[in-house]
Amino acid sequence: MSIREDVWALYHRGKYDTAVFEAMKAVEVTVRNAAAMPASLLGVKLMRAAFAPENGPLSDMKVDSGERVARMELFAGAIGSYKNPQSHRKVALDDPDEAAEIIMLANHLLRIVDAMTKKIYP
Repeated sequence: MSIREDVWALYHRGKYDTAVFEAMKAVEVTVRNAAAMPASLLGVKLMRAAFAPENGPLSDMKVDSGERVARMELFAGAIGSYKNPQSHRKVALDDPDEAAEIIMLANHLLRIVDAMTKKIYP
């Protein structure tokens, strides 16, 4: 999955905070679906469950446990830093370069989930 055109449309209209929120929400929804997690599991808790190093459904058990922890922290940190604040308050994001970088991070995270999903369900 990749970031949808509507995220980039928001970005091009200068609605950087909304574009970032929608991009990270796409990560959250995609992770939840790929890991078959309940709708009640949200944000950082969802990422930690989906990528739990010992038993997470999206954790790659073929790599070192330290790398599995790092992957879990990458997803949890991205959601915690870029989606959660947007969910709870108005965030002033007015730098187009920063917004584009965050959207590209979300796109990369989606690529990781897609690759893990293909390993799980070839």
